[in-house]
Amino acid sequence: MTETTVITVAAGEQAGGQSYDILIGRGLLAGVATQIGTKATKVLIVHAPTLGARAAALRESLVGRYEVLLAEVPDAEAAKRVEVAAFCWQIMGQTDFTRTDVVIGLGGGATTDLAGFVAATWLRGVPLIQIPTTVLGMVDAAVGGKTGINTAEGKNLVGAFWAPVAVLVDLDLLDTLSKNEILAGSAEIVKAGFIAEPEILDIYEASVDKATDPTTPEFRRLLELAIGMKARVVSADFREAGQREFLNYGHTLGHAIEHAERYGWRHGAAISVGMVFAAELSRLTGSLSDEAVDRHRSILSSLSLPITYPLGRWNTLLATMQRDKKSRAGHLRFIVLDEIGKPSVLTAPDESLLFAAYTEIGV
Repeated sequence: MTETTVITVAAGEQAGGQSYDILIGRGLLAGVATQIGTKATKVLIVHAPTLGARAAALRESLVGRYEVLLAEVPDAEAAKRVEVAAFCWQIMGQTDFTRTDVVIGLGGGATTDLAGFVAATWLRGVPLIQIPTTVLGMVDAAVGGKTGINTAEGKNLVGAFWAPVAVLVDLDLLDTLSKNEILAGSAEIVKAGFIAEPEILDIYEASVDKATDPTTPEFRRLLELAIGMKARVVSADFREAGQREFLNYGHTLGHAIEHAERYGWRHGAAISVGMVFAAELSRLTGSLSDEAVDRHRSILSSLSLPITYPLGRWNTLLATMQRDKKSRAGHLRFIVLDEIGKPSVLTAPDESLLFAAYTEIGV
C-alpha cells in the first residue's frame, strides 16, 4: 500500500456540522470497514453492472460485521432516474434500513450521484461513503457533496446537498480503466487548471502520455491538485451560494449538449466543448486573450476531446440552457475567465453575444 494523501473538506455547519476526508492512494478498499464504523448494522452497496464482481468482493470483505445488501443499477446516466432511486429505496425499506446504516456508492460519477441522492433522501439522510471508480468520479462527482438525478427536462434538476462520511480515491481501481474513460475524465481536471490551478495545464502540455497514465507521479499530482482545489471551494461554499459556482465553468453549454445527445456523450466530452465555448465568450467580452483561448483548444484536442458542435443545434441548446438550474430569476449565468486562474460570473448576456461565441465552435 502506497502512502495515502488525506484532503479534508471542512464543510462545517453548511454540511450539518460534518467535515469529511478524501483519501487518495492504493489499497484503500481494505479499510472500508474502518470508515463504516461500529454503529451500522447494514450496508447498501450501490454499483454499476460492470462492477458486479468488485461489489461482491467488497461484500465478502464486510460480511460477518454487517448485513451487506447489493443494488445493481444501470450504467452511466441511465442510473440517474427516479425509478432507479425508488428501486434502492425499496431495498432499504424491505430490510429496515435505519439512520445509522450506511450507503456506499461504488462506480463512476453517475453511480455516486445516485447513491448520494438515495442516502440524502432515505429517512432524511443516512451516512454515505463514496468509492469512485473513474477519473471523473474521483475529481468531481464523488467529492463535493452534491447529489442528483435527471429528469426529462434536464440534468441534475432534482437533488440535494449531502456530505459523505468519507471518499476513498483508490488508484488501484483505475488500472483496468480504458484509455477513453481516462481521457474523458481528464476534462474536469483541465477545468480545474483553467479556473484555479495553472500547474495542471503545464503538466498536460509537458506530456499527455504521462498525464493520462494512472501509474505515473504526474497523474497522481493532477488528481491531488484537482481534488484539493475542489475541496477548498466546497469547504468555503458547500451549498453553492458563492464561489462554488466557479466549478460550473463549461457546464452550462455542456449540460445542454448532454441533454441534446440524450446522455449518449460522455460528460467530459460535453464539458470540453462547453469550456471552449466559455473561453470564446470570455474573449468576446474582452477579458480573455486569444492565446488563452488557443490553449483551451490545444490541451483539450491533445486529450482527443471534442471542441466543436453542430451549428444548427443552437436553438435547441439555448432552450435547454434557459431551463438550467444554474439560471437565476430567469437569467442565464455563465462562468467566464478574466484570465487563466481568475473566473467570474457573466449574468444575462445578450443572446446575440452567446450566438457569436457559439459560431466560433459551430461546424
